[in-house]
Amino acid sequence: MRNRALKIIVRELLDQPNQGAALDQLSKMELRRVINPLFSFFYSGDARLRWHAITAAGAVIAAMADRRMEDARVMLRRLMWNLNDESGGIGWGSPEAMGESMARHARLADEYAAILVSYLNPDGNFLEHPDLQCGVLWGVGRLAGRRPKLVTAAVGYLAPFMDSPIPEHRGLGAWCARALSTVTPVDIPAHILKDPAVVRIYSEGAFYDVPVSRLAAGTGIG
Repeated sequence: MRNRALKIIVRELLDQPNQGAALDQLSKMELRRVINPLFSFFYSGDARLRWHAITAAGAVIAAMADRRMEDARVMLRRLMWNLNDESGGIGWGSPEAMGESMARHARLADEYAAILVSYLNPDGNFLEHPDLQCGVLWGVGRLAGRRPKLVTAAVGYLAPFMDSPIPEHRGLGAWCARALSTVTPVDIPAHILKDPAVVRIYSEGAFYDVPVSRLAAGTGIG
């Protein structure tokens, strides 16, 4: 199958309302070929398509890890390279896909969780772009929802985001904090518990518009 034809098929799957069935179909395809079309949709202006691609990429990378760990490591290194200044790109979707793949696969999380957290660390691999910071916060929050003990170091980097003038920073920072609070003490600023700003967050295949205060209180998304 030619690359263009494969990309069309992948997009059709990502457009399906039943993404569980779509992921099942993708997992039966040649994973190393499927991943490139998925990565290309990270740059889509269609938020629904973009997030379905991120979720699918995480699932495919986890499936790769089950079959041959080194193939999955290569994909994680590609995502990390996308976030490197030397890559010449922006890296849209890369931290989210890293978090998704690690949430789905314990061994990947063991190896790469610290690297994902390092993108929040001012003395580490800190990312300056506000939108990429949102991506890292989402990736850490997604991973913290499944394997919080692996990302407890993120607690020390969340305060500036919860005090940010950007509502998405405050909301995602609070979301991460609540996920981590299940395994370690987290200081959630009092003011954020009354923050009325509404942010859109993607979770389990759907978008939710949630007040920051609700994310800070840990009362759920849906």
